[in-house]
Amino acid sequence: MLLKDQVAIITGGAGVNGLGFATARLMAAQGARVAILDLERADPAGAAAQLGAGHIGLVADVTDKASCDAAAAAVLQAFGRIDTLVNNAGITQPVKTLEITGADYDRILDVSLRGTLYMSQAVLPAMRSQQGGSIICISSVSAQRGGGILGGPHYSAAKAGVLGLARAMAREFGPENIRINCITPGLIGTDIIKGKLTEEKKAEIADTIPLARLGRADDIAGACVFLASDLSTYCTGITLDVNGGMLIH
Repeated sequence: MLLKDQVAIITGGAGVNGLGFATARLMAAQGARVAILDLERADPAGAAAQLGAGHIGLVADVTDKASCDAAAAAVLQAFGRIDTLVNNAGITQPVKTLEITGADYDRILDVSLRGTLYMSQAVLPAMRSQQGGSIICISSVSAQRGGGILGGPHYSAAKAGVLGLARAMAREFGPENIRINCITPGLIGTDIIKGKLTEEKKAEIADTIPLARLGRADDIAGACVFLASDLSTYCTGITLDVNGGMLIH
């Protein structure tokens, strides 16, 4: 098993059809003890229970630093270490540039960008004391191509900020054997697109993708397991495109 005896935290991981839960499930199958973090209404404890015994779910708000610190402390108390953090929590909003309000901007950037910073700050002391760890930040193809299919420009800005933040942290913490990398998913068939795209529109989009299909949550989960495992020990500061060839540079 690729993650035997490791401890992984996944933010925004309670939605059973989402990227976070798919990652939690695959990491657990690869031997990790998993802590799912999410808002109370998402029922992270219930999601963790679906993984089986030995995993935990914690209520945490990634936009609140004290909440992030408390969650990291609870994971350390439960498992004694933190090997991997997957900064998965994020929200989107399909609006145009002139429609974005200050409140919209704050809300979107707070979850994706501030949340990535706060949770990374929460786990880094433990990783430093272990002299090792992996932080995986979920960005988006929209950060690279200048807009997505569903997210507005503020979503693209937030996800582009994640790329810059991760690269800067990778430079800073590389000497301490802490690897920090990003994944940029393309359009993934999760609940975030439910009811927003017709089957005809999905087929049109799939026709533009070299692999001729939308992504699946497990596609991202596999990339997360790779970046958490010893298979990627010489990878830091990278952006791993997982989009079926939607964005071939």
